[in-house]
Amino acid sequence: MTTNRFNIVVIKGDGIGVDVTNAALEVLEAACRRRRGFALVYSELSGGAAYYRETGREMAPDAEKKAEAADAILLGAIGLPSVRHANGTEVSPHLRLREILQLYAGIRPVKAYPNAPKMLADDRASEIDLVVLRESTEGLFYSAAIHNRSVVIGDEEVRETLKISRATTERLHDFGFRLAQKRKQRGGKGKVTCVDKANVFQSMAFFRKIFHERARFYPDIETSCNYVDAQALDLIRRPWEFDVLVMENMFGDIISDLAGGLVGGMGIACCAEIGDDHGLFQPAHGSAPDIIGQDKANPLAAILSGAMMLDYLHDRSGVEALADAALSIEAAVQRGFSEKRIRPVEYGGDQGTVAVTKAIVDLIRRSDG
Repeated sequence: MTTNRFNIVVIKGDGIGVDVTNAALEVLEAACRRRRGFALVYSELSGGAAYYRETGREMAPDAEKKAEAADAILLGAIGLPSVRHANGTEVSPHLRLREILQLYAGIRPVKAYPNAPKMLADDRASEIDLVVLRESTEGLFYSAAIHNRSVVIGDEEVRETLKISRATTERLHDFGFRLAQKRKQRGGKGKVTCVDKANVFQSMAFFRKIFHERARFYPDIETSCNYVDAQALDLIRRPWEFDVLVMENMFGDIISDLAGGLVGGMGIACCAEIGDDHGLFQPAHGSAPDIIGQDKANPLAAILSGAMMLDYLHDRSGVEALADAALSIEAAVQRGFSEKRIRPVEYGGDQGTVAVTKAIVDLIRRSDG
């Protein structure tokens, strides 16, 4: 990238995905105005379960090509429980995008904010600040129904393949170590933990072997390993001790939700899917059809995903205003919780989607700089 103008594909998707994406766009616009020096140009595309119900297609005919040509993709929430394929699985065009664009690094930040709900009584729970790094193209999701790789034997048996390749795993571990270095520069622990089941599965032993191989190139980063079941336990016992957790796809799908539950739930669970050439950003929560149109959705996951998108564009382009804008959003969320100016309905507060968004926008507008 050698420009200050960035093309963003927006897929709002289903249910509350529309509301939280609109909130993220409003906050991004406020950050852009506050930190001048770049422009975001949006192209909205159709996709998701509702679109599939209407057209029989998961995404608009030209969506994949336009997503591939974009500088980044901003996605809302995908899926409606009542809309399924004939095989019983939900509509999941985002999984196809992960594979087409080779978005192998799924980043799920988990951070405790002041005055936000905490599920652990230990005072150290306020120090939770970690990242679940989930490989997003292989693992058990390699056989996800959307990829049509399952072996179906009549109505008697289904076999799914778990894939771990050296090329993808090396890239993932390198990404994890570089992420830990970046976090260390910002005051983080500088630690990567490999989460696997290497005591049982050869694929996981291979995953761990590659982790140790790549660790040699990052002597400034502390390393450790943990079996996934022990890691689940440790996220309850001592989550404040962890920094970057790198793992296979299915493990990451489960562990990221568990970790998110420790700091307030999925309404604040932001997400980035990064590859060597593309990036997709979305809240990790679902479409929540039970609260559509009720102004109850927590937009913070989508808003923080937008901040991650700005940070990604900065890393790719070197435009410092993007990093400043990303930090302004993150600082607004931090300050909003600290000063009790953010009180989402999800947390028992009195602010719906619109009010939370307005609070963040106001904090950005009033920030220094």
